[in-house]
Parts: sequence; C-alpha cells; structure tokens
Amino acid sequence: MKKVRVGIIGTGNIGTDLLFKIQRSEILECGIFTGRRLDSQGIKKAELMGVKTSCESINAILNNSNLCEIVFDATSATVHQKNAPILKRLNKFAIDLTPSRIGKMCVPAVNIRECLEGDNVNLITCGGQAAIPIINAIMKVHPETEYVELVASIASKSAGPGTRVNIDEFTQATRDAIEKLTGVRKAKAIIILNPAEPPVLMHNTIYAKIQKPDLNRLKKEVNLMEKLIQEYVPGYKITLGPVFENGRVTTMIEVIGKGDYLPKYSGNLDIITCAAINVAEEYVKHKLTLKAGK
Repeated sequence: MKKVRVGIIGTGNIGTDLLFKIQRSEILECGIFTGRRLDSQGIKKAELMGVKTSCESINAILNNSNLCEIVFDATSATVHQKNAPILKRLNKFAIDLTPSRIGKMCVPAVNIRECLEGDNVNLITCGGQAAIPIINAIMKVHPETEYVELVASIASKSAGPGTRVNIDEFTQATRDAIEKLTGVRKAKAIIILNPAEPPVLMHNTIYAKIQKPDLNRLKKEVNLMEKLIQEYVPGYKITLGPVFENGRVTTMIEVIGKGDYLPKYSGNLDIITCAAINVAEEYVKHKLTLKAGK
C-alpha cells in the first residue's frame, strides 16, 4: 500500500510529536512540516529525518497543494480560524488539534465513523479526549445523569505556549463537547497546571451526580471503553472507580505518554496526537473502502 502524504502546520511540541508518530505509521508519511520559525527545534528534527520543511506556515501548502492530502493543524485556535477556509478551498482533510471548535468535534472512541465524511474534524482538548469516552459510558448506563465535572491536572512543564494561550478555550471547548457528545445536561471543566517536581503524570477526575448508581454495570461499560481507547492510546488507564460516595460517582484516569518526542509525563499531549494519528489512518482506510466499493 502506498503511503498517504500528510502535512503538519505548527512545529512546536505537538507538531513534532505528531511527526515522530507519523514516521512509525504504515499508512502515513509526512510531505511537509511547516511553521513560522526556521530555527525551531522541531524543524531541526524534521530536517535530520529528511522531511521537507518550511517557515511559511500554511503558505507552503497553499503554494504547493500536492505536498499532502491530509493536514494536521497544531497551531492555535486563532490561527486555525484563518487556516480552515484555506484548507477547505484546497480540498484538504483537516485535523484540528486546537480548541477552535470549527470542525466536527471528534473523539475516536466515541464518534470516529461519523467524522470521516466531512472535511474538518476538531479534536477538542486533551481533557476532552480523556474524559468524554468515560462520561459517554456513564451516560449509557445512567442517561438521567444531570451534572458532570471534570478536573484535569497536567504537569506545568507539559503546557507549552500554545496550551497557555488557549486556557480559556480549553475549558469552554471541553465543557461544550462533554455536553454535546455525551448528552449530559450540564458539565464543568477545570484544568490545573501542576508545577510539582518531578513533573506529575496527566490525571483526570470525573465526578458524576447520580443518586442510585448501578456500579456493576458502570464498571463494565467503563472498562470496555478503557480497552477501546487503549487501542490507540496505550498509556491510558483507569486508576480508580467508578466508586460511589456522597451522591456522586468518581472515576479517575491516568495517561502516560509514549515518549516519542516528549517526556512520558506529557500524556496530555500524547493523547491528542495519538487521537490525531488514529483519525488520519481511519480516514485513509475509509477512503480506500469507498474506492473499492465503486
């Protein structure tokens, strides 16, 4: 099978981690790695790999659209608002790793199939990728659940400039996605940047207000979802629960990164880059299936 070429816009931590993961893919190859700074560490890594690089950001793709079929946008919510219409005009399948909320919200374990027909998917946030599948499992057992709260704690060192600039978008996008993709009536999302040394792993705590939970069914559904996520995020693990106390069900999640480019404590970045690669590979398979059916 001939590999499908992809482009990466954004040469920071997320973009570079994507690049490392693509190098391992049997389906994808990087046709262009482009950002704004030719002296960035990501650009230097890409050049050592023999990957074509540019400091012209999206203009590199605009000037030569044959470089890629799929584009990962690892910039910022504001920048993607400008990039999205250009990528649409170029007929590129865009995978947005920013909390811009422009494309269809996508969590592979929850709604991957319905996301492959459009031209722009949004991976929400790291907290959304970690928590939404588990909340979805909870809602399957207890659709009457009216309130869910997510507390996402990540190592301060794993939060780069892009994450810090997008903090407000993070909480809003995560909350909105939880409500839309799970059906819960009201949700709240909180992010904590933990400065502890050594750096802590990514931890997510989900609180669901349920009066009479069926813990046996909840544990079964949550464990099934955990296994499904582990197919594309190996470091994903339920560390507590679901347990019931004081009228609420608590579930805790830990994410350990693969350590491709970033330290293993950067599970918050790893979960979203793993999800992005999964979407791209499933998109390619979907297109091949459609082509074979004609």
